[in-house]
Amino acid sequence: MTPTETTTTPFPGAWRPNPGSSVPLFEQLRLNIIARADNGTLAPGTKLPAVRSLAGELGVAPHTVARAYKELEAAGVVVTRGRNGTVVCARDEAWSSLSAAAAEFAAAAKARGASFAEAVQLLAAAYDQE
Repeated sequence: MTPTETTTTPFPGAWRPNPGSSVPLFEQLRLNIIARADNGTLAPGTKLPAVRSLAGELGVAPHTVARAYKELEAAGVVVTRGRNGTVVCARDEAWSSLSAAAAEFAAAAKARGASFAEAVQLLAAAYDQE
């Protein structure tokens, strides 16, 4: 966030992805949204711009924004509410979603006879995959 931006500046403000970076554009956007959600500049309930609108503003393909939003939703950082758009989740909502996914994985691993160590190995392998 630049000194001229405030918490009332609509997202993305002056931020733009760096096309010369080795970090993919969708990942730059994803990381920026996570950082803003974590530091409070994107408060819970903040509605993010529509995919096409944000893509036009940032000068990227709509697929770039859609992928960032999809990955943020999978991580529980945002939730998409159909025609009502994509909004930032409260941190407890994000952790609640992650906790539920972990419980589901643990139950599935136990049901299939995996030990705790085997389940952790599977989780580590999945975490390292892209």
